[in-house]
Amino acid sequence: MPVEFLGIAATNDGSETTPRSGPAFDKEYTLRLARAHEEHGWDRVLFAYGSGSPDPAPAAAYIASRLERLQILLAHRPNVSYPTFAAKTFATLDQISEGRLTVHFITGGNDHEQGREGDTLTKDERYARTREYIRIVKKIWTTREPFDHEGDHYRFHDFVSDVFPVQQPRPGVSFGGSSPAAYAAGGAEADIYCLWGEPLAKTAEQIEHVKAAAKAAGRTDVPRVQVAFRPIIAPTEELAWEKAHRTVGAIRERRTSGVVRHHRGDTPENTGSQRLIAIAEAGERYDRALWTPTAAASGGAGNSNALVGTPETVAQALLDYYDLGVDILSARGYDLLDDAIDFGRYVIPIVREEVAKRDAERAARGPRTLTAVTG
Repeated sequence: MPVEFLGIAATNDGSETTPRSGPAFDKEYTLRLARAHEEHGWDRVLFAYGSGSPDPAPAAAYIASRLERLQILLAHRPNVSYPTFAAKTFATLDQISEGRLTVHFITGGNDHEQGREGDTLTKDERYARTREYIRIVKKIWTTREPFDHEGDHYRFHDFVSDVFPVQQPRPGVSFGGSSPAAYAAGGAEADIYCLWGEPLAKTAEQIEHVKAAAKAAGRTDVPRVQVAFRPIIAPTEELAWEKAHRTVGAIRERRTSGVVRHHRGDTPENTGSQRLIAIAEAGERYDRALWTPTAAASGGAGNSNALVGTPETVAQALLDYYDLGVDILSARGYDLLDDAIDFGRYVIPIVREEVAKRDAERAARGPRTLTAVTG
């Protein structure tokens, strides 16, 4: 099966290790970073969402109108707009990008962060709302006749959109989470299910949960699986590990100095972050190259487990996940621009070449046949 690479479409050059050098929305940097991804083998970039961050939808439109191939993964929180409005926004962006849009629906794993924009629902209520929201958006994208909706969270009458996506029947839907409620919602509605990088055995367990949830929802297919890492690469193993320890030191320094804004409380509320912290407490190194101190230093904040080593080592580690059934590999360095270029130059070609070999070998073997045995 094909493999895809997802990078980050940051709107400024700040990261966990480095303060930004300009405004929150730096148009020139945003375009440079996106162009670097397009020119170095990446398939798509994520426009992330934060309560106080620049709005990702117009930022994505800005990039889509200037680049020709790079696909867009747009993060969206259902609490910030009504689904009728959002569906039109997404359809318009799919038109601008000429069919390069996927939407990543975020339920929200922190009550304080959600409350910053007036969202007071509980976690389970948010998941129920997200499922209803996704279903409405899908229907708006694919329905040419006015319809009514009477749900638990949304009610409207006689609505029909006048703008439809380029992609038919609709753009893809992306979703993530590691709780039973997340598996149930994403298993039912997602085309792509997103996980944070964990050890291989735990990732395999999560994939099985997603498959089971899809089956329980009555689906005959299953979502594609995406896994996210923070690669730390260098020409030699020794240099890579030196770089890794410098990176952790910089993360800790920025957190302890108070320049990085946190949510209230020391213990994360979302299951994904809790899992990352538990994995880090159980050990620093797993499998071929997974390293957890970056996650521990950030408090389990989002995509934070690293893959450390030479490009060859990191590529082989990614192939281990591909062999589990992961076909979308998300990666984001700490020096966003330079790391995107280096990863594109030195890691992506190795992975693509190895995946092509696997596909060729699979095709050469042909479909398996069963031979009847009689006696």
